[in-house]
Amino acid sequence: MNIERLHDIANRMVAPGKGILAADESTGSITKRFESIKLESTETNRRDYREMLFRAADAMRSCVSGVILFDETLRQKAADGTPLVDVIKAAGAVPGIKLDKGPKPLPFCPGETVTEGLDGLADRVAEYAKLGAEFAKWRAVIDVSDTIPSFNAIHANAHALARYAAICQAGGIVPMVEPEVLMDGAHDIDRCAEATEWALKETFQQLYHARVALEGIILKPNMVIAGKKCPRQASRAEVAEKTLKVLKRCVPAAVPGIAFLSGGQSGEDATAHLHLMNAAGPLPWKLTFSYGRALQADALKAWGGKMENVAAGQRAFAHRARMNALAASGRWSQDAEKAA
Repeated sequence: MNIERLHDIANRMVAPGKGILAADESTGSITKRFESIKLESTETNRRDYREMLFRAADAMRSCVSGVILFDETLRQKAADGTPLVDVIKAAGAVPGIKLDKGPKPLPFCPGETVTEGLDGLADRVAEYAKLGAEFAKWRAVIDVSDTIPSFNAIHANAHALARYAAICQAGGIVPMVEPEVLMDGAHDIDRCAEATEWALKETFQQLYHARVALEGIILKPNMVIAGKKCPRQASRAEVAEKTLKVLKRCVPAAVPGIAFLSGGQSGEDATAHLHLMNAAGPLPWKLTFSYGRALQADALKAWGGKMENVAAGQRAFAHRARMNALAASGRWSQDAEKAA
């Protein structure tokens, strides 16, 4: 394992004022997104959509440090025959790959899951590295209610994350470690904080046991936020404050950076929360974004699946990327949103 190389890649992924585009939607997930614009989910349409984002040259060069890809996208070529991986690299971003096989029901734990995909993972890492991937992502899903998460679910997912991370580092790519506490329920922000702290502490314990070098990982956690069905939604300031409190309790300073998932937040809320946390610095690690829907929703709508709307889609993507780049530096504001 070349720790220096892994550390260099991780630092590039959290370069100041930049963040990571999560474009790793599975075929099923992007089909649902396309349904919202009444577009058929063909391989060509999926390619055209991703290419539109990756060729938003100014936004990619100035705001995007890395791109997480789905297997299909990593292997695809642009309309002119250029591999999409090369389009991403030409923009100065690091290409990555989603490695997990998704969450499956955890036996004897109703309502809970464990993420699968460890079988044959070392061979897949070697293949993806040859195809140009320099980092990977593995998402663990932790649901919250009055009775869950259970220790079994927390431990099983943390253990799988650690095994995945070790396999990635042994294969020469940076693991993005993603223990996501969902915001789908009716739980309040304090219940989210409790579950998030537990998940992070167990994850780092398992990373230690697996001998993973923290200098060569990126953490991709949820923010501490109330469930969507909770009658009391926390303020932006409270989200930022409680998220930082949990992170400081759980994340060692050796970790180069934390790239938040958006988890269903609106684009502007995800931006504002990130800004407030960075504005509260200095912090032990770099804080940035690894957003999917929060970066893409406006671009998808503006594009609408039509070639004549590519420029409009790129402008919408560039706006959201610029706002998050400002937030990653603690310089975002409502005035910036209105002026853009």
